[in-house]
Amino acid sequence: MPAQPSHKPSEQDPGGQDPQAPALRADARRNRERILEAARQVFADQGVDAPTSAVARRAGVGAATLYRRFPTRDALVTAAFAEQLDVCAAAFDEALADPDPGRGLYVLLEKVCATQATDRGFAPVFMDRFADALAHDPERACAEERMAHLVRRARESGQLRADFHPSDITLLLLASGSLAGQPRDTALAASRRLLASFLQGFRTQRPGPLPPPAPLEPSRRP
Repeated sequence: MPAQPSHKPSEQDPGGQDPQAPALRADARRNRERILEAARQVFADQGVDAPTSAVARRAGVGAATLYRRFPTRDALVTAAFAEQLDVCAAAFDEALADPDPGRGLYVLLEKVCATQATDRGFAPVFMDRFADALAHDPERACAEERMAHLVRRARESGQLRADFHPSDITLLLLASGSLAGQPRDTALAASRRLLASFLQGFRTQRPGPLPPPAPLEPSRRP
C-alpha cells in the first residue's frame, strides 16, 4: 500500500520538519502501551472472548484508536500475551538444551502450567496459538514437534514409560488452565501438585512425595 504522507506526516516521515512529530509518536506509543496493559487485565479477568470495547474503556482510548493499532482481535490477543509466549519459547529452548531430558521436560511444564494457572486469558491463547507463536526454529517447525522431541528423549533415557504420548500433555495443560480464577497462591500450589502427580504416573522410577495440597475453591471457575 503506498504511503500517504499528506494524512500523517509526523508518523510517515520521522525525519520531517513537523515540530509536533516526536510528541505524536510518543502519544502513539503510550496509547499502544495503555491498550496492551488494559487488554492483559481484561483478558485475565474475563478471558480472551471479552469485548474489545471493555479493553478500550479500561485503556481510556476510543474504539477507533484501538482498531488503528490492532485491527483484529487476534492481533490484540497475540500482542497482549507476547511476553508470556516469549517466556514459554525460551523455556522450550532451555528444556532442549538440558542434558537431563526428564528435568528439562519437568521445568518446561512447570513454567507453562504456572503461567496458565495464574492468568485466565493465557490458557486459551497458549492452547490455541503455541504451535505458531513458538515456531521460530527452522529445524523444528512448531512447538508440538519440540514437545514430541522432549518426550521422546525422556522415554529413550528410561525416565518415562514407553506408552507415554505427547497428547497426554494436552490433558495436563487443559487441567492446569482450569485453575485460573483461583487465588494466585492457591493456583500456583495446585499447579505444582497437579504436575507432580501427573508425571509420577508416567515415571519409571519410584515416585517421590507430592507437593502439599492446595485449598481450592470449587465455586471459582475460569
